[in-house]
Amino acid sequence: MTETTTPQRLSGRCLCGAVAFTAVPKHGMHACHCESCRRWTGGVYLGVDCGDSVEVATPGAVATYESSDWASRSFCRTCGSTLFWTLKAGGMTAVSLQAFDDPSVFAFDSEIFIDSKPGNYDFAGDRVRMTGAEVLAQFAGGD
Repeated sequence: MTETTTPQRLSGRCLCGAVAFTAVPKHGMHACHCESCRRWTGGVYLGVDCGDSVEVATPGAVATYESSDWASRSFCRTCGSTLFWTLKAGGMTAVSLQAFDDPSVFAFDSEIFIDSKPGNYDFAGDRVRMTGAEVLAQFAGGD
């Protein structure tokens, strides 16, 4: 995300507009290469951690899939757009990068589950790259 002194509330929506939201990003974007995210999005999940700041204008338009014991995934009930990955313990909701009105404001900070990435694509550039074990250890450690 571009450098600012005060976190800024940004807006976004799903493809059909049934779900409109605002959120305050904590960091730039990350790419998740885990199998679940790849199946959920049909590609790489590009997300932005917004902590617990996500506010949805029409909560009834959002459907949630309990994808694991520790996280859920939310999408638009009407158009199916990928929207939010949420840690059930709280403290983290990753908003789909492309759901923001201006996704260009985010720096590409990290890639996670890099050991699950298929070999047929790579992202150029230097950034933090974490294996699945490193990511899971971070969640288990409460970081």
